[in-house]
Amino acid sequence: MRHARMKQRFVQHIPESLESGVLYISMEYATAAHSCCCGCGEEVVTPFSPTDWRMTFDGETVSLRPSIGNWNFACRSHYVINRGKVREALPWTDEQIATGRRRDRASKARYYDTTAPKDGVIDPTISPSTDRARLGTWLRLRRWVGRCFR
Repeated sequence: MRHARMKQRFVQHIPESLESGVLYISMEYATAAHSCCCGCGEEVVTPFSPTDWRMTFDGETVSLRPSIGNWNFACRSHYVINRGKVREALPWTDEQIATGRRRDRASKARYYDTTAPKDGVIDPTISPSTDRARLGTWLRLRRWVGRCFR
């Protein structure tokens, strides 16, 4: 890794040009962005959500979880940002990447209550921006009523 440490910079908007070694964090947009830690110059964007990345700030340093796998970049770098330090992670095979992507899609489907029917097609009317609490309550009620009248 070209960058062993990342400085955090809390901003309202992510700047057009990213300074190397700086993790830009927009709480308003629940997103972080940085220039790839390998030094290739690619822009890495990590949205914060229960099914994507989580950022913790201990008052001095920032950590991002899970790891950052830049599988679509030529560098295919893989690392973790832990308390401002960049820790290189093992590379993943194409099979591991495909498995991880399937797991991520399934996690999002479970979290956002997008239950897939037997044919495997997810309801396109339910999007990640749907109010989860309202949708989750409605679906639980509908399922409960359905069980009561079987």
